[in-house]
Order: sequence, then structure tokens, then C-alpha cells
Amino acid sequence: SAATADDAPFIGVNIGTDLSDMPNPTQVVALLKAQRIRHVRLYDADRAMLLALANTGIEVMVSVPNDQLLSVGQSNSTAANWISHNVVAHFPETNITAISVGSEVLTTLPNAAPVLVNALKFIHSALVASNLDRQIKVSTPFSSSIILDSFPPSQAFFNRSLNSVLVPMLNFLQSTGSYLMLNIYPYYDYMQSNGVIPLDYALFKPLPPNKEAVDSNTLLHYTNVFDSMVDAAYFAMSFLNFTNIPVVVTESGWPSKGDANEPDATVDNANAFNSNLIRHVLNKTGTPKHPAIAVSTYIYELYNEDLKSGPLSEKNWGLFDENGKPIYILHLTGSGELLANGTTNQIFCTARDGVDQKMLQAALDWACGPGKVDCSPLLQGEDCYEPDNVAAHASYAFNAYYHQMGMASGTCNFNGVAAITTTDPSHGSCLFSGSGGRNVTSLNGTAPSMNSTATNSSPGIDYGGSLTSIHSVIKFLILSAVFL
Repeated sequence: SAATADDAPFIGVNIGTDLSDMPNPTQVVALLKAQRIRHVRLYDADRAMLLALANTGIEVMVSVPNDQLLSVGQSNSTAANWISHNVVAHFPETNITAISVGSEVLTTLPNAAPVLVNALKFIHSALVASNLDRQIKVSTPFSSSIILDSFPPSQAFFNRSLNSVLVPMLNFLQSTGSYLMLNIYPYYDYMQSNGVIPLDYALFKPLPPNKEAVDSNTLLHYTNVFDSMVDAAYFAMSFLNFTNIPVVVTESGWPSKGDANEPDATVDNANAFNSNLIRHVLNKTGTPKHPAIAVSTYIYELYNEDLKSGPLSEKNWGLFDENGKPIYILHLTGSGELLANGTTNQIFCTARDGVDQKMLQAALDWACGPGKVDCSPLLQGEDCYEPDNVAAHASYAFNAYYHQMGMASGTCNFNGVAAITTTDPSHGSCLFSGSGGRNVTSLNGTAPSMNSTATNSSPGIDYGGSLTSIHSVIKFLILSAVFL
């Protein structure tokens, strides 16, 4: 038999709390709802958080923290009490669907390894007694470092010194219909590979066929570290004769900032990894070994955690800061409901600071002409006339065009003089498209190209000095006659 997955794949988010200014549970849930995040993993079973999640429908994984593992694993009654206080008291109003018993116990808390399987069994028995065992899965997350010789995946096996725990644990997962929880961090695999793993391979970026990694035993082609590690886990389980336990990735992500010796911890790389990860999971392609079984994954993590110890990267895995402001705008066109508008409900396109004024003026003229933006609010006396300068007027026009085109990829560029921002540029009675839910209906058809040079985009324009809005509107009429 082969591993199977009962439900459609999902993307969830881990919620850590090592912040000096942690948002309150109501604020956290408001952010989750605004971003349409339907699956979360908590590192504990905080009562206030569980109450805030009640009646939201959000699927919740609660955790037995490592510091409670020994007591739970040594006493059936302690486990029953834990379930009573942290699960039964909140279910079904809070949609608890899984329990993570400890985290990376075999590698971070080896003294608790002998009681890990008992802890799983005791927790599960308490669920059975409460008639919740069919609704709530029980498992424990492992670090991918327990898998040795992970490439090629077909030769992977678990660290044999751990078999005394792993074999009964896998028996438990199989008998209860649960799944293997695995933490996969391609960032660390890449950093520790000394250049062997290409950055694009770690980031899910497209590779030419000759750059794909091939398992010489199975001839399966791998285009990213993530799939390779998941299949290594499948092969490692198969090596121990377990072939019907699906994998759920409980942590994966990429840091957006790092120390000087972490040059690849950048906003662009974090954006690329998480955007590609989300698309990869939700498009249901699975892995080369199990192409029909998608791997549900929890992104690490919701917030940057400034109280984390260690290198700078440890503090910067979040999608948001403590105020709920996105660290970056995910590229998620076509990903469905999850984070459907990037990572914020309000995204704007504005003029970059310090760019060439002639190029900015040319791009403004193009937006108000061939771009078909209604620039009448920029006329003297209208709501968006002030401040009367090219940058302000260009920001209005760029943003209107961007929303007019449905915020499609590539429509906030204008030859490099525009950039996406989450800061609402509206002022006074001048409301920008997208502000407070104010949207502009998308035009039909393909977005015009802005790849030509600025001067070629707007032929015959005199760049003598800064132009006022009325001049721009005159040009709009002239350019309309030329191009339309």
C-alpha cells in the first residue's frame, strides 16, 4: 500500500510568541481572518488564544510543550487532565484538529525520548475516552536531521540509533491513521551544503532539465530541496516497512534578514521561497515519489520574533511584524483564497524615491494616456491636485493603473520608477484606489507593455521643468489622439 492523504492540501501558519510586543489574541485572530488563513499551529494550548479562535472555523493544531512532555509521558492521568483542560474545554467551538506532542524531541530533548511514545499513546487514549479520537490526530514533529543520507532520497534512512523510538512511534501513527510531522528547512540545507546545493534549487525556482537532481536508483527528477526531503522521509519509513503514513510539514520557511555571514537571508529570497512553497503545495502536484499526494505545510511563521536568541536570522522568519504589517508582499497570483491579495488587504503602487524626474514624468504621461487612467482628479482644484509635483501625481496615476489591471504581476513597474507599498498614500479627500476597500474594476485584455524606454513610450514630449497637472492632462489628450 502507498501513503494516502484524506483531505485537500492546505497551507497553515505557525504562531510563535517570542515578541516583546506580542499582539493580543483578538488581534492575532483578526489578522488570520483578514488574510484568510484557515490553519494554524500553536506551540502551546494558550486558553486566551483558543477562546479567540472559537467559532472562526480556523483549524487549530495545539501543542504539548517540551517542558510538559515528561509529566505527560509518565502519567496517563496527567495526559487526561491535559486533554480535559486544553482540548475538551474548547471543542467543538474551537476547531482543534491535531495535537503536536513535543517538538523535535529526539534532537533537542533526548532525555525525554524514552517517554515520547507513551506521551503519544496517553494523549490519544484521553481523546478516545472523550470520543474525540476521530476528529483529532496526534503526532510529534521531527527535525529532518534524523534522516541520514537524504540524497538520493531512495537511499535515505532514519538514524538507526533512534529506531527504538521511531518504530513504535510509526506503529502508533499507522494504527491511529495519523501522519508523520516533519520540519523541513531548505535554508539550512542550503547554508550547510558549502555550495553543493544551488540557491535556485532551495528556493523552488525553475531549473533547466540538466540542472535537476536525479535519483540514480529511481530516475526520479527533483527540482527543489523540499520535495527531496519529503521523499527521503517516505523512503526512510519504507525502509522500516511503513508505507501508508502521509507526511505533513509542520515547519518550513526562509528568513528575510540575517547577519553578515548570512547573505542569503533576504526579503527577496524569503518572498521567493514562501510564494513558491504556497503555490507548490496548493497546486496538488505532490512529490516525485508520490505525485498524487500533496504535502500540507505550515509556514514558519506568522510574526517576526525579536526575542529569539541566536543569529539575526532567527528573529526574522515572520510574514508580518508585531503590528500586522507585511514584511514583504507574497507573489500569490492564482493561489486561490489564501492571502489572495498578497499579504495585505491594502496594496498600493507609488513612485520610487530618488528616480529620474524625466522618466517619472514620461511614465505619468503614459499612464494618463495609453494606460487609460482617469487622471481628472489631478486637475487644479480637484481632490488630488495637491501636492502639485510630479512624484505625487505619478503615484496616483501608477496606483490607479495597477488596480485597474487587477494588481497583475508586472503592472507596477513603469520602467523601474514605481514600486509596491503597503502604506496607504491617500491624503485628505484624495483617496487612492484600494484604500479602505475602494477598488477599480479591472479592464479587459492584456496589460500594455512598459518595457520600452521612457522616452520611446511618450514620443515628442518636452521635459523642460516640472509640469503641473493641467499640463499632464493636456498631454493626456494629445497622447490619446496619437495612440488610441
